[in-house]
Amino acid sequence: MNQARPRRINYLRWGLLAAVLLFLAMLLIPRSSGSPQIDISRVFEMAQDGQIAKIEVSGDVLNVTDQAGQTSESRKESSVSILEVLQQRGIDTGAGGIQIEVKDEDTSIFGYILPFLPLIVFGGLLIYMMRGARGGINQALSVGKSKARVTTLHRPSVTFDDVAGVDEAKQELAEIVEFLRYPEKFARLGARTPRGVLLAGAPGTGKTLVSRAVAGEAAVPFFSISGSEFVEMFVGVGASRVRDLFAQATASAPSIVFIDEIDAVGRHRGAGVGGGNDEREQTLNQILVEMDGFDERTNVIVIAATNRPDVLDPALLRPGRFDRRVVLDLPDIKGREGILRVHMSGKPVMGEVDVREVARQTHGFSGADLANLVNEAAILAARNERNAISRDDVEESIDRVIAGPARTSREVSEKEKSIIAHHEAGHTLVAASLPDADPVHKVTIVARGSAGGYTRLLPEEDRGLWSKAQFEAMLAVMMGGQVAEQQIFGDITTGAHNDLQNANRIARRMVTEYGMSDTLGPRTFGSGQDTVFLGKELAQGTGYSDAVAEKIDGEIGRLLDKARTTAGGILQSNAARLRALAQALLVDETLEGPKLHELLSRPEDEAAVPA
Repeated sequence: MNQARPRRINYLRWGLLAAVLLFLAMLLIPRSSGSPQIDISRVFEMAQDGQIAKIEVSGDVLNVTDQAGQTSESRKESSVSILEVLQQRGIDTGAGGIQIEVKDEDTSIFGYILPFLPLIVFGGLLIYMMRGARGGINQALSVGKSKARVTTLHRPSVTFDDVAGVDEAKQELAEIVEFLRYPEKFARLGARTPRGVLLAGAPGTGKTLVSRAVAGEAAVPFFSISGSEFVEMFVGVGASRVRDLFAQATASAPSIVFIDEIDAVGRHRGAGVGGGNDEREQTLNQILVEMDGFDERTNVIVIAATNRPDVLDPALLRPGRFDRRVVLDLPDIKGREGILRVHMSGKPVMGEVDVREVARQTHGFSGADLANLVNEAAILAARNERNAISRDDVEESIDRVIAGPARTSREVSEKEKSIIAHHEAGHTLVAASLPDADPVHKVTIVARGSAGGYTRLLPEEDRGLWSKAQFEAMLAVMMGGQVAEQQIFGDITTGAHNDLQNANRIARRMVTEYGMSDTLGPRTFGSGQDTVFLGKELAQGTGYSDAVAEKIDGEIGRLLDKARTTAGGILQSNAARLRALAQALLVDETLEGPKLHELLSRPEDEAAVPA
């Protein structure tokens, strides 16, 4: 991408040269005086007849003026003097005859250049072609050079103050920076500088951001490159680029090398069918040698980031290469509050916006999601001509991040709208009736994305452990929408497609990963959900027999049937409340807060909707 600008400069340079040559050619081409041309013999005849008054000689050009004052132009031979020829013919050139005036011939530099102009143009073209060939050779020779971007003296805009919700990662990386700044502090106690730090975590948790903060804090050169930039179609290029990268980092030591998405080259070797990618494996081998080989190096620290640490080669993860492994998980409520405050800093926000409440509503959001949320809220405030971000803007932006923008232009028939209302009311009522389910925060039938409506549950606290009862309640809530359709309309629709997908996924993980099956007991089974290498999966197999696979399918079906039965019992005994909730949704489209809680807490005998 950096070759486009030099290429444009070359085109401009040669275009300017061509314009200069064209201008010179215009100056050097003889310009006609506009006088009629006559032969030299005619000049002699006119001279003998006394018709010529004056002849101006300029080199071989003769400007002839007759007695009437009219001028004409002729040319003589280069070795002949016009004066001598006229005298030999007896023509008087004295005071009473023809006046002969000799002018200096044009001896400017252009006159000397003109004969060599074709040679100059040809030489210029030859030089241009040679330079182009040389550039191609240089480009071919530089294919093995590292493409790392270097941050040295200038400080990037991101520092540790701009990173929140990952305090442990900041502490580990701040210590790395301290290793490089004050090595004697650790050397006097015999501590060895870590060779590498691996940042692992889900997408959007801030791995690249915290690495950029290291570049902002470190007073040492910072080399950043993506794992995919090592590998090319030519064999050996990746290993060459690794050598060049570490050579540059060593020459600038102490320094930091940051490799983003290292799994692009660091995947498990020999895991594919028929072997692995030789070029990628050579690149990985070179990285292993550079990080911890015969060449001892303690003044270059490698920071790498990946979303999939499970697929990395074990040799890459051992101590001596990546000594530290920092996991960046989804932020908890305290971390989310800190991230929101960082992104809201510098933006006008109304006092009604409770950052703590927003953090509670955004359970499961990553740092990138929270940054997008604040940005969406600012866009909505600007769109509505407000001078500050309001609570409504934040609430709407949460819905936009979860389900997409509202599709207010979508036309929905009354029947379909009624089905969607009862579907969402079914989810809401089942969730409100089960003590192990999360409380309902908001229910709406406004279409967003591909969903005709949705019900948002809000956990009262962040949890790291899930119980079997909580999973079963979650399955029952997911089944509540389709069950409500069946009970009210006697038929089911495709609206439960996403609910069934999520329910099947949770039930399978309960059986195969969490040991929550009464029949199969506390055992785990390969689910195949996270298979990365086909060859590895073929070599290892499933790890269980077909009979066990049949039992797994039976257990998944049993959990889903139990959840459907639980939801059906709740909705059957709360039929009037279900209809009242659906009717309120048809009127208001969105229910939340006190009104939603009042409808859910209303006794069954008072919830009947008048016909």
